Amino acid sequence: MPKILILSDSHGWTSEVSEIKDRYENEVDTMIHCGDSELDIDSEELTDFKAVQGNMDMDFRLPEEIDFKVGNLHFFVTHGHLFQIKSTLMPASYRAEELGANVICFGHSHVAGAEKIKDQLFINPGSIRQPRSAHPGSYAILTADEQLENIEVRFYTKEDQEISSLAYQTSLT
Repeated sequence: MPKILILSDSHGWTSEVSEIKDRYENEVDTMIHCGDSELDIDSEELTDFKAVQGNMDMDFRLPEEIDFKVGNLHFFVTHGHLFQIKSTLMPASYRAEELGANVICFGHSHVAGAEKIKDQLFINPGSIRQPRSAHPGSYAILTADEQLENIEVRFYTKEDQEISSLAYQTSLT
């Protein structure tokens, strides 16, 4: 059963990123940072993360987008600013479709949430440092069975308290 940590928009925080990484590194298959870490690609905090470049990142060695597979999940990860995610998910959806991805992870808006549109699951883990909603700073944990019949996305504060109102369940079959 794949388990994925998804983080975004930590904006220079180091100890908080390290704490979350240390909490999960032995429990998850993959750790994703959706950009605006404001850290160097080779920083200790980003070690073991699959990370992309956000609009506030000055380390241009970070890729603007990545795609990879974990089991039957095919991820497309971008910060979102190059795909206008604050106004529409369509450009990111089209790019994910080109890549064959069924899970799109992004940040940029600082608003946590998960939503399935057609056969794609969109996940924004929110921002642990500067949330822009009624919810506190957050990150997400995705778990899925191998058949993709049972997928859960749960959101947590940096203190590891679940934000149950954001929990999302779906299927990608």
